[in-house]
Amino acid sequence: EKEFWALRDVSFDVHPGEVVGIIGRNGAGKSTLLKILSRITEPTEGRVEIRGRVGSLLEVGTGFHHELTGRENIFLNGAILGMRRAEIEDRFDRIVSFAEIERFIDTPVKHYSSGMYVRLAFAVAAHLEPEILLVDEVLAVGDASFQKKCLGKMGQVATEGRTVLFVSHNMGAIVSLCNRCLLIEEGRIVKDGEVHEVTSYYQSRLYTADDDTSDLSGVERYGSGKAQFTSAKLSYRDADGSPLPIMQTGKGLVVDLKIKAQAAIEDANVALIIYDSTGYRLVDVNTALQGSFLSLLQGQEASVRFHLNDVLLKPGSYLLGLWLGRSGSIGEDIDGITYVTTLKVEPDPEFLMHWQTYPGTYQCRFSHQISRGKEPNEDTE
Repeated sequence: EKEFWALRDVSFDVHPGEVVGIIGRNGAGKSTLLKILSRITEPTEGRVEIRGRVGSLLEVGTGFHHELTGRENIFLNGAILGMRRAEIEDRFDRIVSFAEIERFIDTPVKHYSSGMYVRLAFAVAAHLEPEILLVDEVLAVGDASFQKKCLGKMGQVATEGRTVLFVSHNMGAIVSLCNRCLLIEEGRIVKDGEVHEVTSYYQSRLYTADDDTSDLSGVERYGSGKAQFTSAKLSYRDADGSPLPIMQTGKGLVVDLKIKAQAAIEDANVALIIYDSTGYRLVDVNTALQGSFLSLLQGQEASVRFHLNDVLLKPGSYLLGLWLGRSGSIGEDIDGITYVTTLKVEPDPEFLMHWQTYPGTYQCRFSHQISRGKEPNEDTE
C-alpha cells in the first residue's frame, strides 16, 4: 500500500516573542504539526526541540479529563505545566470569569456544550501564562463576541513577548495578530515569510482570477456537512446594472453560489457575510431576512444569487464568508466557511473621495439640514 505522510521534510525555527500564523487548505497538515509540537503525536522522523512551557488549545476534546469538573481540570492543566498550586489559585478567578462558566465550574466537563468547553479550554491556555501558546482553529465553535474576546486576549499575549503559533483560516485574524506566516500544502512548507506576503500568495492560489470563481472543495469549513457550498463566483455592477471589471466603493456586488446536498435538508437559511481585516462582521445578508428558505433532496444541487446594491465599503481588503444552516430554537450549522476569498474594494473617483480617507469602514447615503440662529451681535427686541 502507498504510504501517506501528513507532514514531510518540515523544518523551521521560531524565536522567542514571534507570533507565527500557520495557514493552508483542509488536510494540509496544520493540525498534525501542532499535535507534534504539543507532544500529543510523536513524529515518525526527525525531532522537535522546545525551550519553555507550552500551553495548547487544539480541537475540542483534547487537554481535559472528561470525568473531572471544570475546577479540577484547571488545576490539572496547571500541574501539567509545572505550576505551583498557589500560582494556579492566583489565576483561577480570572480564568473562570473569562470563560463565562461560573455556574458550571463544578460540573464535569463531559456535560459541557462544545462552546462551553472551548471557552474554558481557551481561558486555561491563555491565562496559565505558558512561554509558548499553540492555538488551533477551534474558535469557530464559540459565538462571535467570544471569538473577538479570544483574539483580543491572543493579541495581549503577543504584546507580552510570549511565543504564539496560531492555526486559522481567518486571514484577518492572521494578519492582525501575526508577524510571520507559514503556508503548508500537502504536508510541506511552501512559503515562510512576512504575513501579508504569505497570505496574499495563499489567497491568489485559492482564487481563480480568470473568472472570479472560488473552488470551495478544499477550504476550511465547519458544520454537519449535510449540504455544502461547492463554488462562489463574484461579479461587480455599476448603478445601471452594467458589469464592472473591479469592485469599487458604492457599486454593486453579485455573488453566485452553488450548493450540493449530501443528505436531505429542510428550511435552511443561506447567508453571505463580509468581515473586516480583524474578522469583525460588517455585513450579514441572508435568505431568511426575505422569507426564503432552501430545501434539497439528497444529491440535489441548488444555485443561490445575492445581489448587494450600493456596497459603501471604504477602499481596502475584506473577507467573504458563507453560512448554511437553521436558526432559532432548532439551531444547526450545516456548512460554514469563514474565509471564502478576499473582496478587494477600490476607490471610486466619482464618489466622495475625501470620505474614503476618513476613519470608519462603512458609509451610508444621507441627507442633512443646517439651521442657524441669529448672529450673536444681532439686535433683538
